[in-house]
Amino acid sequence: MTPLAEQALARARKIFSPGADDRALTRKFWTAADEHRLAELYADTPMPELISVFGRPDYAIYGKAASMGLKRSAAYLASEHACRMRRDSNVGEASRFKKGQKPWNKGISFDCGGRSVETRFAPGTMPHNNVPVGTERVTDDGIRQRKVRDDGPAHRRWKSVHSLIWEEAHGEIPPGHIVVFHDRNTEHLVLENLELVSRAENMRRNTFHRYPPELKDTIRQLNKLKRAISEASDEKQDD
Repeated sequence: MTPLAEQALARARKIFSPGADDRALTRKFWTAADEHRLAELYADTPMPELISVFGRPDYAIYGKAASMGLKRSAAYLASEHACRMRRDSNVGEASRFKKGQKPWNKGISFDCGGRSVETRFAPGTMPHNNVPVGTERVTDDGIRQRKVRDDGPAHRRWKSVHSLIWEEAHGEIPPGHIVVFHDRNTEHLVLENLELVSRAENMRRNTFHRYPPELKDTIRQLNKLKRAISEASDEKQDD
C-alpha cells in the first residue's frame, strides 16, 4: 500500500474510531443502489477509496462484500494496493523468525517476586468454577450446549447438543458444514428436525436476498423511515 493510500485509510478509520462524533457511529443501512455500486467497484477499487465513496469503515465494506460473494480481481491482487492479500508476495518475511533461530527469552525463568510462587496454580489444578463433563447450559442465542471435555481451549470444551445428536446418527460433521434446525426452534432437539448444510448455504438462507421482491421493498422502505427518524432526531438535538 502506498504512503498516500495509508494516510487516506488512517483518516477514514479515525472517523469511525471510538470517541468520534455520534453521527459517524450511527449505523448505515445498505440500499439497493449501494449494493449495485459496490458490486461495480469492489473488484478493482482500493479500500481507502471505497471508504470515501460509501462513508463506512473497512470492516463494514469487507463484510458486505463477503455476504454478496464479491471478490477482488486478479489485477487488483497483483497490484501494490493488495498488500498482504497480494498473490506471490511474501510480506513480512524480513521480520519472521528464521529456521533454527532461538527467542531471546528461551530458558529464562520468570519470577514476579513476592508470594507469586506460593499462589500459582499447581499442574492439574482446576478453577473453582469448573463444572463436570456432561453439564449442559443454554447460550444467549438459545443454543443448548454440553461440556464434552476438561482439557483444551475453552471453546472446544463445549459442543451444541443438536450437533451431538446429529453426529451420533451420521458421524462427524464435515468441515465447512453446520447442523441447523428445520423449524428454527432451538428447543426442538430431535433428529428429524436437524439438517446438515454448508456454511455458504446457511448464509444464503439468512441474508436479505432470500426474501421475495415485495418483502424486500417493504424492508427498504422501513429502513428509509428509520433513517429519516434518526436524521430528524439529530437535527432536533442540534437546535
